[in-house]
Amino acid sequence: MSARFVVRAASDAEYADPGDLAPGSVGLTRWAAVTEDDGAVHTGFGISRLAPGGTVPTHVHSFEESFHVLEGSVILVTPEATVELVAGDYGVVPIGVPHSWHATGSADAAWSDVFSPVPRAAHGYDTYLVAPIPAGEPVKVDARDPRTRSFGAITAQQMDPSRQSQKNLAQSASMRTALLVYSGISLKMMVDSDLGAVLATMFMVQYEPDGVAGPHDHPLEEAYLITEGEVDATFDGQPFRLGVGDIAWAGVGCVHSFAATGAPVRWLETQSPQMPARHAYRFARDWNYLIDKLEEQQ
Repeated sequence: MSARFVVRAASDAEYADPGDLAPGSVGLTRWAAVTEDDGAVHTGFGISRLAPGGTVPTHVHSFEESFHVLEGSVILVTPEATVELVAGDYGVVPIGVPHSWHATGSADAAWSDVFSPVPRAAHGYDTYLVAPIPAGEPVKVDARDPRTRSFGAITAQQMDPSRQSQKNLAQSASMRTALLVYSGISLKMMVDSDLGAVLATMFMVQYEPDGVAGPHDHPLEEAYLITEGEVDATFDGQPFRLGVGDIAWAGVGCVHSFAATGAPVRWLETQSPQMPARHAYRFARDWNYLIDKLEEQQ
């Protein structure tokens, strides 16, 4: 059986012209860390970089695109708004929505992106040049402004369980601002159906020094980009220590686990397709419990 996972070290990152995935672009390179060549069906995951003066002309995709800005700043033009994005900002571009990217400032901009379903080389990477959209006056991402409903921003404070009082929240308290805390793990949703995504989700995960998620698998694909610290992971029984900048991907049925190394660790995670309403996690521990119960009855 071929591997159902991918682990790519930051030291092995290769940034190249994305070709038909961004036709006519200038100054754009991308590390295509997860592609259809890896066996991915729902997930194209990587990191894009746009050099000063660079641009990606107006185009549309037959896949959904979600992103999270890692460094620098970049302007994204869509029919919804012309938005100046900075590190910490994120958003979603639905299928068929025209958009273009434009460099701003004197340093590279970098953002992680997930494409769902995976772009197909045999179909021109499912991307099409269209007529330009005139750019408006760039606005900043404002989580409280409904006119930029496809964008958001995340900060370290939002990952701190002790800082979730109403006075510290940018919006009125709701599931949109909720922080899920369990088993030494904190999870903050970013891109989801509430933001307009229908095919994938993107969220930030933080493990405290004793955080653990035991072996489990999903009926969906996951990708991970480590942003702070290190984590011990297993994929189908193979151990790895992942550090800052490393990327991993677990396909459907890949049994994986995570354990903090005695210090906090944080990573960006995606799920494609979106999590089903029930039975999204299959923990080996729970089904082993059933085995033990059945043996007791014999």
